[in-house]
Amino acid sequence: PAGSLLYPYGPHQGDKTNPKLDDGTSEAITLSIPFTFYGKTHQTAFVNNNGVISFDKPVRQYTPDPFPLADGRPFVTPFWADVDNVEGGDIFYRQSTDPVLLGDISQHITQYFPESPFNATWAFVATWDHVAYWGSKSDKGNTFQAVLTTDSKMFYIILNYWDIQWTTGAASDGDAETGLGGDPSTYSPPPPIFQAGFNSGDDTNFYNIPGSQTDAIINITTTSNVKVPGRWVFRVDDFQAPDVDPPQLDNNCWL
Repeated sequence: PAGSLLYPYGPHQGDKTNPKLDDGTSEAITLSIPFTFYGKTHQTAFVNNNGVISFDKPVRQYTPDPFPLADGRPFVTPFWADVDNVEGGDIFYRQSTDPVLLGDISQHITQYFPESPFNATWAFVATWDHVAYWGSKSDKGNTFQAVLTTDSKMFYIILNYWDIQWTTGAASDGDAETGLGGDPSTYSPPPPIFQAGFNSGDDTNFYNIPGSQTDAIINITTTSNVKVPGRWVFRVDDFQAPDVDPPQLDNNCWL
């Protein structure tokens, strides 16, 4: 889709495409620039079909668990849920040193974090394009993106949400007709509605994007920590939770 929120993606950008496989994953990706996440540097990443970029090992789990996880898996998830690209959609990724892309990323991060001017030297762009959910009986699809970037000193992750039409796969108690479900009142811990955020892998440090695993997360295209609807940006080398006011719930929308 056209729009300034998403950075360019697709085969014409040189992207690789994940296999059509339920709970599938990319090959192991050797990062040309090692990426520092919560104080630990990683050289290998996986783009997992179920909305997760993981370090060191793949994540095939399709029903999300609340953070922090107790099993030591470090990953970022723009959208952890039961994606099924066999039913529909594509998952793309690439590493890039394209000066146009890096210029745009640098401008945006410097705008959002003016106290730390940023000049990107590398980016990793992963995009889930109109992906369906497992057991789908609809044509609903979600389009979202995660960008890892660095100037070799600071490390950032940008999460972009362009179009979110479903939250829960049918194997995770979602409705096959709507892609919604998981009544919060019937679950403890939280229901299997999609999770968005960061898990450090140290059993302690984590960040949940407000609304994760609640019905309100369907509105993530309208929320932000940088005043750009649908975009969330974080410095992650020594993770800093964004300094934003707690969101207020108004007509099921996080503001």
